[in-house]
Amino acid sequence: MALKCGIVGLPNVGKSTLFNCLSNAKAQSANFPFCTIEPNVGTITVPDPRLEVLENIVNPERVVPTTMEIVDIAGLVKGASKGEGLGNQFLANIRETDAIIHVLRCFDDGNIIHVDGSVNPVRDKEIIDIELQLKDLESVEKRISTLARVLKSGDKEILKENELCQRIKEALEQGKSIRTLKLDEKEMEIVDKFQLITTKPVLYLCNVDESSVKTGNKYVDIVREAVKDENAEVLVIGAKIEADITELETYDERQMFLEELGLDEPGVNRLIRSAYSLLNLQTYFTCGVKEVRAWTIGKGFTAPKAAAVIHTDFEKGFIRAEVMKYNDFTTLGSENACKDAGKFKVEGKEYIVEDGDILHFRFNV
Repeated sequence: MALKCGIVGLPNVGKSTLFNCLSNAKAQSANFPFCTIEPNVGTITVPDPRLEVLENIVNPERVVPTTMEIVDIAGLVKGASKGEGLGNQFLANIRETDAIIHVLRCFDDGNIIHVDGSVNPVRDKEIIDIELQLKDLESVEKRISTLARVLKSGDKEILKENELCQRIKEALEQGKSIRTLKLDEKEMEIVDKFQLITTKPVLYLCNVDESSVKTGNKYVDIVREAVKDENAEVLVIGAKIEADITELETYDERQMFLEELGLDEPGVNRLIRSAYSLLNLQTYFTCGVKEVRAWTIGKGFTAPKAAAVIHTDFEKGFIRAEVMKYNDFTTLGSENACKDAGKFKVEGKEYIVEDGDILHFRFNV
């Protein structure tokens, strides 16, 4: 299943630099607003050390990691919801993503101009929040107007939808994003039809200088305080450092650079894993001499639904799933060893796939 994250933020906060680190695409990164006029799209592989372990055991012809799509959306400004700064186009690009990576500038540098003249990540966050909320408010008000024409029919579903829209409208007018509301499953089904922006999960990414990359700084602290009630994750990354890492040619050079900074791994690895967690995703594997491959699914997927990620025919003609746990397979060393140890299971349509499962599907179409 495709995962699409949009990188948003005010101009000159480090979005395009971060995008280049993630995708190695050549998005223009310059010291002026709107250097990214069209949304740049990059497909990146998701780092998973388990794939290397499986490769060493199975020795397949090829290894295929799962991927994520990253969209670098041009810098939003005040008035974007009304079309300022090409705002309508950019907001439409955000609407097409599954999650939002909100980049906040948390470093001082007199050589890099700030669109509002000073560094204040909470103010920057609120500017974008307001623009996204205003756009959603516009959409909800249109829906309320449409519903008003048919309310007299007394249809219970229409009455419920109107009540929900009024509740959302009130929250947006109070400066609250829709994701902060407590909505049940049925209400979320209704809201999903509206394609609203502030329902999307958000990851706040604090872009810091080299001296703050490990412990953060005063700007990171105020961001954490500002979003403490949002149930959102805050990550600290130095986009400039990540850019330097991608320039190094060998793994050993990169590791040496990370060690000098006191880091265990590149920040982009943590970012990708956090994006997975944000969207409630997990990975299962298929293993054979032809191919070892990682597949992305949602948590709670049944075996047939997980099989459909490979091909819809797998779900339609699903018979059973043959399951080995990653730890069992890597400890015992082979499928036959798992069978001998009673660690090879046959599961039916109700089986809930777990992260790291090694699966083989039997089907008949």
